Amino acid sequence: MKLHLPSIEISLHGIHLSGRVARLGNRLVRVPYFRGHGVHSPYIYAIVREVFMRKTLMDGDRTVYDLLIEKGVPERRAVQLQNLAIHCGYKGCGYDVAEGDLWIASEQLSNGELLELMARARTERHTVAVLNPYATREREALCNGIVLRHPSTTVDNRGYLLIFNNHLPKQHFRI
Repeated sequence: MKLHLPSIEISLHGIHLSGRVARLGNRLVRVPYFRGHGVHSPYIYAIVREVFMRKTLMDGDRTVYDLLIEKGVPERRAVQLQNLAIHCGYKGCGYDVAEGDLWIASEQLSNGELLELMARARTERHTVAVLNPYATREREALCNGIVLRHPSTTVDNRGYLLIFNNHLPKQHFRI
């Protein structure tokens, strides 16, 4: 039997964990929002219960789902984003383009293109779903910067980052 110990680095700036131990920290931060507990926004609580926790497609249009499956997005994420569109009443979506009410930004967009899309979504008051916000360290840093500067609500569920540009106050949820 082999025993695998986590790697720990100690430096002047503190202790750095890597591998499985580091991922555990990310999960622990999300525990208060599990199944919507700890979410004090009725709007986001409804999204957690009706969108994130639902495993099947809601009745309605399948345009977002079909587009995402065609683009190679995992089925679970495609179901969630389609259900979000139905739940929020969004009409149409754009994939890496500014079309419809829900704009989906893939990893194919450069950092500059993503920031331009975010700025336009903010002025036109559209919701953006940034796919794979943890794909690379650079993308994670960019998404963290977007969250810090964004004046409304953001929701990070690991598979995508939702950026709402509506009447909601500045809040960030890690689910």
